[in-house]
Amino acid sequence: MSQTVVKNPCRCGSEKPFSQCCEPFLQRKEKPRSVRQMVRARYCAYALGAGDNREFLARTWHPATLQKVRPADLTNDNLQWQKLDIIRAEQKGDMGRVEFKASYKVPGDDKVHVHHELSLFQRSHGVWLYLEGQVREE
Repeated sequence: MSQTVVKNPCRCGSEKPFSQCCEPFLQRKEKPRSVRQMVRARYCAYALGAGDNREFLARTWHPATLQKVRPADLTNDNLQWQKLDIIRAEQKGDMGRVEFKASYKVPGDDKVHVHHELSLFQRSHGVWLYLEGQVREE
């Protein structure tokens, strides 16, 4: 059995081409329809370079919590994001939760670190916005 090799696969791990997965969200051509898609797109923004994708990250952060964000959170490109695992995602009305693990490396360190988070999203005017996240210790 042969496997199809995807050209320019999306960094979110969907096994789809970037152009058909997260790129339309990052370029404002489409809106994520689910919290799962939003987490994938936000992960992609960080993996491709938060500094370059600062506008997308800020635009998808809920205004009620955006003022708590440090500028370094949207410009830190020192981490090397390796993999995204979505553990569970649920939506009810205009609220959604996603539990995920994002693996990364720090330059100069071969150890793989894991950011484990339970994120809360709220849909406003048809757009899913990151409200807050609770980091879980590994």
